[in-house]
Amino acid sequence: MTLRSIIAGTGSALPKRCVSNAELAKTIDTSDEWIVERTGIRSRYIADSTETTATLATDACRRALEAAGMDAADIGLIVLATATPDQTFPSSATKVQASLGIDDCIAFDVHAVCTGFLYALTVADSMLRSGAASSALVIGAETFSRILDWEDRGTCVLFGDGAGAVVLKAERGDRGILATRLHADGRHGDLLYVDGGASTTGTVGKLRMKGREVFRHAVKNLAEVLREVLADAGLESDDIDWVVPHQANARILDATAKKLNLPPEKVIVTVDRHANTSAASVPLALDTAIRDGRIKRGDLLVLEAMGGGFTWGAAAVRY
Repeated sequence: MTLRSIIAGTGSALPKRCVSNAELAKTIDTSDEWIVERTGIRSRYIADSTETTATLATDACRRALEAAGMDAADIGLIVLATATPDQTFPSSATKVQASLGIDDCIAFDVHAVCTGFLYALTVADSMLRSGAASSALVIGAETFSRILDWEDRGTCVLFGDGAGAVVLKAERGDRGILATRLHADGRHGDLLYVDGGASTTGTVGKLRMKGREVFRHAVKNLAEVLREVLADAGLESDDIDWVVPHQANARILDATAKKLNLPPEKVIVTVDRHANTSAASVPLALDTAIRDGRIKRGDLLVLEAMGGGFTWGAAAVRY
């Protein structure tokens, strides 16, 4: 039987503070109606000074390990996707490793913004199937509130903080990751970016986005990559039980589903509660839907995301 990376457990973590649209409207020129109509977002979680990308990631990992019935010592690989690491170096993955009490394992970060979790999942899957490790923690974690311009009402209302994690195990069988597809096109880097960096400005910078152009590319790219990954796995759109997409904007989710003739009830939506948590978005939505009972063992899932760069990707998974 084929050696695959199966999802043995999932977990997620959110900051303590939940911020509603109404609360934002007290300090920003916006309203609940304006935000909901354009994005579908009703609230988001914002990290305090004691909560970081690594601490949220660690909490998500502990819950994923508990769900998998595994100890941290069983993990041989940690791949953490983030665009907001605790420090330039060391990697946040090594901080998670230390916090979990793992003395030695492979640990590193990947950076593909909102597509980061799909990139991390693909890398970890390849490493498990090659024998580099037998089990892995794959994490998406962000504190995007640290890089928002809180005077730009067009962007600051869109994002939140959080983390999601999955435990992967290499096993032979029909379940697991069936196929992945990744893309990047750096020609569009000026449509969604942060205006800072260690080797350019020496500052962290703030997020900048041209929303209409991003929307147009997102719908096209996400629909195409979903078709590609299904073809790679020898499946049709009718075979899909659930699509777990990047939670950027409710209108993007609706438009992508329509483009693929997918019924909206097959699309996991958490953007209303969590807003856009970048690399944390897909694993956070996945864990939410598993824990509330919607996603069950044996279901066929398609995970997909697009982010700044542009980067985009998808994975077909038999859960």
